[in-house]
Amino acid sequence: MGRGRIEIKKIENTNSRQVTFSKRRAGLLKKAQELAVLCDAEVAVIIFSSTGRLFDFSSSDMKKTLSRYNKCLDASEDALVEHKAENQEPPEVDILKEEIRKLNLKQSQLLGKDLNGLGLKELHHIEQQLNEGLSSVKERKEELLMEQLQHSRIQEQRAMLENETLRRQVEELRGLFRPTKQSMPSFLACRPMEMNNSFVNRGPISPDMVSDCAVEKEESDLTLNLGLPNDVYRTRNT
Repeated sequence: MGRGRIEIKKIENTNSRQVTFSKRRAGLLKKAQELAVLCDAEVAVIIFSSTGRLFDFSSSDMKKTLSRYNKCLDASEDALVEHKAENQEPPEVDILKEEIRKLNLKQSQLLGKDLNGLGLKELHHIEQQLNEGLSSVKERKEELLMEQLQHSRIQEQRAMLENETLRRQVEELRGLFRPTKQSMPSFLACRPMEMNNSFVNRGPISPDMVSDCAVEKEESDLTLNLGLPNDVYRTRNT
């Protein structure tokens, strides 16, 4: 036969209540210690007796455990407040949702969708909006084309200027390296140097040699007469 279940209620007898408190307190603290060791849990127990006496147990440090408990409690309260705020949407949210729905419907109608239920006046209004939008698109397209054309012309003019500058530079370089027509340096004598030396070494110059030199002088642009004048030659002969 099983053991009868004891009804849980306050013990009226003070002595019995004190004895039961001592036994149950010791058992509770023992179970808390076993739980901390077996399950590697952080356990803290705080007990106040009916007389106001404090009994506590902590598997690590009571202050750290209480601080951790307070942080978790604050976080739980904040999460609870946020959850309530999410569930209670303000009326402005409903208004914004309705506006979004209308805008989506209008966009669909401009794309040719969801036209059922619209009258002739609404359809004419949508057609007018589409025509205005098409005109704006064409105008903007023409503006972009004109801008591109103007940009191309500017680039073309810039390229032409660069080509002209390069052409001038090439012409200047050609002018610097173009061969100039300069007269070739003439000999100082109408005959080679050896012949001149022979004139000096052989003594007086004959009239025939002077005349030959005069002939070659006429054929050359720049010559140097090394022969003596006829008067001097005649004086020497005399």
